[in-house]
Amino acid sequence: MINFNGSIVSQDTNVLTHNRAFLYGDGVFETVKIFNNKILFLEDHYFRLMASMRVVRMEIPMNFTMEYFEQQILLTSSENNFGNSSRARITVYRNDGGYYLPQNNTVSFIIHTSVLENRLYFIEKEHYEVDLYKDFYITKQLLSSIKTTNKIINITGSIFADENSLDNCLLLNDSKNVVEALQGNVFMVLGNKLITPPISEGCLNGIMRKQILVLAKKIEGLEVLEEIISPFDLQKADELFVTNVIKGIQPITKYRKKSFVINRATQLLGKLNEMISAS
Repeated sequence: MINFNGSIVSQDTNVLTHNRAFLYGDGVFETVKIFNNKILFLEDHYFRLMASMRVVRMEIPMNFTMEYFEQQILLTSSENNFGNSSRARITVYRNDGGYYLPQNNTVSFIIHTSVLENRLYFIEKEHYEVDLYKDFYITKQLLSSIKTTNKIINITGSIFADENSLDNCLLLNDSKNVVEALQGNVFMVLGNKLITPPISEGCLNGIMRKQILVLAKKIEGLEVLEEIISPFDLQKADELFVTNVIKGIQPITKYRKKSFVINRATQLLGKLNEMISAS
């Protein structure tokens, strides 16, 4: 028996009792966008998930191929009638047993989907204000680059942003350099340079980050760099924008007293939509 919200119930009535992702944050996940019944950037998502499972020493089932991954996500979306445009999250967690030390490394997974109203990417907010979140810092390590179910910094940062009427916050690493935003990677435009922090700084190895780097390198006259960004650099920037697979590109229009244009972000957004429409 367990106590659930003040009521004594059988532990079998609450699946979270035995869920290691809930108990210890012992899980990894991927969030994908489905467009025209197709998972965008499928291969990148699949291989990042496999790499994440290896990093945390999960046992990868023999049947967990990319085709199986795709089939299960599209099946779930279809069952909910969300096939044309939806988001899906697959969470993989280690099976029950043990405390900090698992009794085994086998896994289970959960997939849930929700509908997306807009199929192509668009700039969701014309005014988008951010500031630094400095209560907690991201560490420069491999675990920071993968998507685990431990997202307490993103949660507390989101609460801070809401309390201060901000649209987002920029996270810092333990060297006090800018790493990423609460919900995605960050890019900075400075003259003819497009700069994003390297993975070694502790930022998420983002799927959309990868697509933007590829697209940007095809733009004539634009130098694309993976370099450290300090808070001081933000004040010198011409543009800042955030990227993730669900939103695409969201330009930042204000950081403290500095306002930014959205020229490169708009250009890259057009190229992104062209790419997915042609695929």
